[in-house]
Amino acid sequence: MTTPLHVVILAGGKGTRMYSKQPKVLHQIGGKPMLEHVIDCAQSLSPEKLIVIYGHGGESVKDAVANPALEWVKQEPQLGTGHAMQCAAPNLTSAGYSLVLYGDVPLLDKQTLQKMLAKVADEQSSVVLLTQFLANPTGYGRIVRDDAGAVTAIVEHKDASEVQLAINEINTGILLLPNSHVHTWLSKLTNNNAQGEYYLTDLIGMAVHDGLVVQTVQPMNEWETLGVNNKIQLAELERHYQSQNALSLMTKGVMLLDPARIDIRGNLTCGQDVVIDVNCVFEGSVILGDDVEIGPNCYLSNCQIAAGTKIAAFSHIDGAEVGQGAKIGPYARLRPGAKLADEVHIGNFVEIKKSQVGLGSKVNHLSYIGDALVGSGVNIGAGTITCNYDGVNKSLTEIGDGAFVGSGSMLVAPVVIGAGSTIGAGSTITKPAPAEQLTVARAKQVSLSNWQRPVKKTS
Repeated sequence: MTTPLHVVILAGGKGTRMYSKQPKVLHQIGGKPMLEHVIDCAQSLSPEKLIVIYGHGGESVKDAVANPALEWVKQEPQLGTGHAMQCAAPNLTSAGYSLVLYGDVPLLDKQTLQKMLAKVADEQSSVVLLTQFLANPTGYGRIVRDDAGAVTAIVEHKDASEVQLAINEINTGILLLPNSHVHTWLSKLTNNNAQGEYYLTDLIGMAVHDGLVVQTVQPMNEWETLGVNNKIQLAELERHYQSQNALSLMTKGVMLLDPARIDIRGNLTCGQDVVIDVNCVFEGSVILGDDVEIGPNCYLSNCQIAAGTKIAAFSHIDGAEVGQGAKIGPYARLRPGAKLADEVHIGNFVEIKKSQVGLGSKVNHLSYIGDALVGSGVNIGAGTITCNYDGVNKSLTEIGDGAFVGSGSMLVAPVVIGAGSTIGAGSTITKPAPAEQLTVARAKQVSLSNWQRPVKKTS
C-alpha cells in the first residue's frame, strides 16, 4: 500500500459486563492492557496517523497507555461506532485510507491486516472488510451478498430478518475505508435502528450505492477477531495468547513440560536446551541462557539467568542477575539488585536483596542477605541475617573471600567480616571481624537450679 494510512482505534466503551471500575480496554492480556496490544499491532504497520477514540474512563485510559505517537479524541457521550468515527473525522485527511480497529479485540495479527492492505489498489476503488465464517453467528452483524456474491450491506443481528439470521458470514467490525469518501458518508449516518445508535456498518451500504467495490478478507485464526465483553472471554483470550507464546517457544527449541501451564507477561528470551516446568510466570524482560532449568511454580521478572543455572521449585526472582552454573531454591527469593556470580548456591527460604554474591559462595538455608558485598568462596550458615536497617538508613555488610559465617549469626551493619574469618554460630557481630580469625560474640549462658516454670491456675 503506497497511499497514506490512518489507523483509528475505537476504545470508548464502558464494558458494563466486565463488572469493574476499570475501563474495559485496560484489562490485561499477557500482563499488558488490551488497548496496548492493539496499538502495538497498529504501529507495526507504520501508519501516518494513529488515533485512539476514548470515552469511558477518560484520562485514566490516556495515563495508562502513554505513547507520544497517539492522537487522542474523546467521544462523549458514546453513541455507537459510527459516532466514534464522526468524532475522529476532523483528524482524518482526504487522502489515503483509514483502518478501523477496536481496543477490546487484542489478538489481531499483523499479517491479517497486511492482507487487508494488499487489497487496496488506489485511493478510490474499494472498501475492505474483515469477515469470519462462524458455525454459531448469534449476536454478530451478517454480511449480505447479492446473487453474484458481491457484498451489498451489513445487517446487525437485532435488525436482521429470518433469512439474514441464517447467514453465517459475520462482520468482525474491522474495516478499511477510503478517506476520500469517509467524511461524506459519516455526515449521512442516522440512528434509525433497534439500538438507537449510529452504526459504522451503515457505511457499507453507502459505499455500494456510490459504486465502490466491497472486498473481504478472512483472518488466519478465528481467535484473532474475538472481542472481550466479560471476564470469561478475557480468560479465554488469555489462554489463546499464552498458547501462541508456548508454541513459539517450543518451535525455537524450548522444552515446556506442559505447554498449557505457562504464563508469559512480557518478553521471554531463551537459549538452547532450556527446560521450563509447569506453572511458571514470566514478567517484564526475562533472559534465560543455554541449559537453564526452571522448576515448577517459579516466578521470574526482569531478570537474567546465565547458562547452566538450575532454579528449583517455588522460587521468586525479581530484578536479579544470576551467573552461570548457579543453584537457586527451592523457595528462594532474589529481590531487585541481587547479583550472583557463577556457581553460587542460594537455598531454601533464603532472601537476597541488593547484594553481590561472589564466585562459588553458598547461602543454603533460612537466611536474609540485604545490602551486602559477599566475596567468593563464602559459606553462610542457616539463619544468618544482615541487620541492614536501623529504621531510617540502610547500611552495608562486607564479607571477605573465604569467610565462614556460623548458623544463627546476626551481622549488624555497617560491619566488615574479614577474608578467611570464621564467625561462631549464634554470634551477634557489631564490630569488624579480623581476617583469618575466629570471632565469637555470645551472651553468657546461665542456668538457674531453683527456677520454677509458671503454670496456669486451675479453677
